Amino acid sequence: MALLDGRTAVITGAAQGIGYAIAERFVAEGAKVVLGDLDLAATEVAAKALGGPEVARAVRCDVTDGAEIDALFATALDAFGALDVVVNNAGITRDATMRTMTEDQFDQVINVHLKGTWNGTRKAAAIMRERKTGAIVNLSSISGKVGMVGQTNYSAAKAGIVGLTKAAAKEVAHHGVRVNAIQPGLIRTAMTEAMPQKAWDQKMSEIPMQRAGEVSEIASVAVFLASDLSSYMTGTVLEVTGGRFM
Repeated sequence: MALLDGRTAVITGAAQGIGYAIAERFVAEGAKVVLGDLDLAATEVAAKALGGPEVARAVRCDVTDGAEIDALFATALDAFGALDVVVNNAGITRDATMRTMTEDQFDQVINVHLKGTWNGTRKAAAIMRERKTGAIVNLSSISGKVGMVGQTNYSAAKAGIVGLTKAAAKEVAHHGVRVNAIQPGLIRTAMTEAMPQKAWDQKMSEIPMQRAGEVSEIASVAVFLASDLSSYMTGTVLEVTGGRFM
């Protein structure tokens, strides 16, 4: 039996990159998925590629708006009759040194990552606790563990997601709802491959496994945390970094 047979999952930031890879793996493991993303056109293309309306639905969603999260989860309940797994993956970067970063750049990143994850976690838990079961997977980052130059906003948000995950896990464990987090390291995506070669080389020099990770390797860990393989795990943070900053 596939690991997610009969389950419905919602993934934010799912039109591309890590979010799409997670959705693709979830479908391969038997799940029905609802993809949330700001770019509706790209999300509709992604949903079609995953198999169309029988297995995948697309919803435009701004994760900083609680009402839009409500609508995203309502789509899962209306279309597939359940909400078993939620992956809070949506994110942006607005990198700048602390000296040059604007308040707006700070606020945007905190709102999307931290408030967005809070919205997704609390609203998912409210639904899941009624059925006494559910798995929530939050995407942090190794930047939230060590702090990165030019990322005071992003590092703060990703560290905050760890604290949020642990606090939420304690609140809802007795309702049968599990909340865990993943901290990816350098993962090969369109965004990371656009960075200057010097920055890429510097990051690569810090990785004992001497390679970047692939989005499929984050998706594998997401499947583990979403499935019964991790049934006695909650409040955990799994680093997927090739050994970087261990």
